[in-house]
Formats: sequence, structure tokens, C-alpha cells
Amino acid sequence: MGKMNTKKLLSKTTRDFLILAAAILLICAPIFYYVSQWLYIYETEEVLVQHKNAFVNQSSRNFTPEDIKTWNRFNLHFTILPDMGVTKDSIVGTMVEDSTAEEKEPFRIIYAPVQIAGKTYTYTEKIHLLEMERMVFSIAGMFTFILLVLFIGIVWLSKKTASKRWMPFYNTLDQIHEFEIDKSKPPHFIKSDIDEFERLNRSLEALIEKNTAIYKSQREFVENAAHELQTPLALFQNKIDTLFQMDLNKDQTHVLGTLSRDVAKLNRLNKNLLLLSKMEHEAYLDKSTISVNAHIEKHLDFFTEQADQKQVSISMQISESLQIYGNPVLGEILINNLVLNAIRHNRSGGNIIIRTMPDELLILNTGVPSPLPIEKLFNRFFNGGTSANGTGLGLAIIRKIAEISGWRVSYSFYKGLHSFSVRFQRRALGSSNGQAPWRNG
Repeated sequence: MGKMNTKKLLSKTTRDFLILAAAILLICAPIFYYVSQWLYIYETEEVLVQHKNAFVNQSSRNFTPEDIKTWNRFNLHFTILPDMGVTKDSIVGTMVEDSTAEEKEPFRIIYAPVQIAGKTYTYTEKIHLLEMERMVFSIAGMFTFILLVLFIGIVWLSKKTASKRWMPFYNTLDQIHEFEIDKSKPPHFIKSDIDEFERLNRSLEALIEKNTAIYKSQREFVENAAHELQTPLALFQNKIDTLFQMDLNKDQTHVLGTLSRDVAKLNRLNKNLLLLSKMEHEAYLDKSTISVNAHIEKHLDFFTEQADQKQVSISMQISESLQIYGNPVLGEILINNLVLNAIRHNRSGGNIIIRTMPDELLILNTGVPSPLPIEKLFNRFFNGGTSANGTGLGLAIIRKIAEISGWRVSYSFYKGLHSFSVRFQRRALGSSNGQAPWRNG
């Protein structure tokens, strides 16, 4: 499954805000233009009607037919024409040739009946609308500019204040990421004046406290149970050994052999549980230099003896001297578990390759002809089904030791071989003592 493409909450919120703002601008700009245009035309028509009424109330009372010619000569946009049959005020929009611009331009014209000296005439007045369009465009441009400045200001302010406002949230994320329930170091969240962040912190504190108490209770139970089982298991094994010394028939010997193997498995399980418990208590803190090559050569006879029981051959490919830095007990347990795991889960007639490199130990072995599920492989009590004698804790112990020591353990399957790799830390150049700095290999 591919990795999900994630983004920060502020980025997603800002992007959504900008999309919404752009949509609102695209919708509102034409609406604003047409509403402004309608309002201007409406106001223009109101002005035309007011001018006509003023003419009727004032000028037309003293007008004579001879005055009409003089009026029309000196008023370009106000004209008194002979009766055109207009019975009521009528306002129309039309394109009229403008002598100055030498092209047709939009006008609003009123036609209204007026009485001058007892005779009906038609009053006309026209108002140029081109100035209106320019004004509407100017207002729309100014409106758009103000919105853009507003949007840019909001985005800038959001990003400027985000680091301070979201600091408690990111602090909580960092502490949760670093929190390990087995280290008994609960996180300490910083106070926040934002209600949601404060509620999140309180909820996390309650959750961590509850789960830590459950974890401690379970760990104490495992420790107590493992300690209590040691004595009865030892007594049980002694009694089985005593029975083996008696004169038994074949069936009885088989039953005792089965019991002996089961008790041995229980003993290993009990010891592994105690080992995991001690590692979680950080009981193995002392560190020193360990020679992986020397340890393998020292225990090679034991490994070979175990492998011979399953007719498995072990070959060594040690071209480099591998020196690691860690707790000697945990280092030896890791190496032993890796090799014994390769023997235990091998097939009859199979083989094992032990390879050392400058900063890596590689154990390759035959076994089931398909890869193991990596997501479950290092879990406790996972058993691939290849061995009934396994406790299901060997690989879990290997992973735990690697975590404590700062090493990296991995698994792969290639050309029918199961490969377990441990990459160690190695001393940086120029170091001279056991506490010198180390770097990842």
C-alpha cells in the first residue's frame, strides 16, 4: 500500500480558504458589476424624471412657441420637439451617434408630453451612459483590489501567527512521538489558552496514565508468574530425570521424552519472559566492545551440534573482523538467538550461512520456500509454523535488544534464502575510549 500524501493542517486550511475566496470573487464580481449597472441606470432614470418635472413646474409656464427655438439652440441634451404622440413618460436606452467621438455610444433618453402655451409638445432629454460604464469598471477594479489585499493579508497573518498558536499542538505531537510506555517517563504538555488543545492534552494525559497503569500491572504479573514458575519447573525436570533412571519400557520412555521436551520448552519460555522483563527495566546498561567473530568461533561447536540434529550444515563467510559496542550479555543473546532461530526453523538437509561485514551480521538459512510476513515476524509469540519447539519469543527478543542497543534488525527473502540482518553502530574515527561518540553504520 502506497504512502498517503499528507499535508499540514494550516496548508490545507489556507488552500481551502483561497479556493473559497476565489470562488466567491468569481461569483460576486459579475453580480457586483450588474447590480452597480442597474443601480446607475435606475438613478439615471430618476434624474431624467426629476429634470422633466422641474422643466414642467418652472420653465414651461412662461414658455412661448418662439422660446422653443432658442431653448433647442442652446441645450444640446434637452430638446422640445413637436408632438410625437407620446401620452406618458417613456425612458429608453439606445445607441446614438456622438459627433465628438465619431461613433455610436450608449444613452438613456426620456420622452415625455408637455403643454406649452396650450399646445402639446414632446420633451426629450438624454444622458450619456459611457461614463457610467467607466465608473462601474473602476469601482469593480477597486473592489477586486481590496478583496485581493484582504485575502493576501489574511493568509500572511495566518502564517505569521500559526507558529505561535499551533506551538502547543506540535509540542504535543513531538512528545507523543517520543513517548515509550516502558520508560516510565510520562510527557509533560505545555499549557495552552486554546480550549481544543487543552482538552486534547488532558485527554492524552488520562489515556497515557490509564494505559501505563495497565502496562505496569501486566508486567508485574509476567515477572511474578515467571519467578514463581522457576521452582516447580526445576522440580518437575528433576523428577523426570529420576524417572529416566528407572527400568522403563519403550512406551514409558517415549512419554517421558515428550514430557522432558515440553518442560524444556517451558523453561526456555520462562527464561525468555524474564529476559524481556529485565530489558524493559533497562537492567542491561553496562556496555563494552564485543567481538562478534570471537563469539561465533567460541560457540561454533555448540551451533554445529544443534544443527547436526536436523542435518543442517553451517558455513562461515567471515571476511571482516566485526567489533560492536553494547552490553555483552545482550550481544551474545542476540547472536545466539539468530543462529538458533536459523537452525530451529530450517528444513532437514538445509544449510546456514553466517556472514560478517564491517558493521553488519548476516544470517541466511533455508526453510519454508516462501517469505515470512514481515509485519508479524518480530511480534511476541509469532510462530511461522516451521517448528513446534519454538517459544515464539526469539525474534521478539532480538528486536528488543536491537532497540535498546540502537541497532537495526531487518528481514528479507531472496532466492529461497531467509536473511536476517543486524546493522550495528560503529565508533567514529578518532575515538579513543569506550564512551566515545558513535554513528550509524
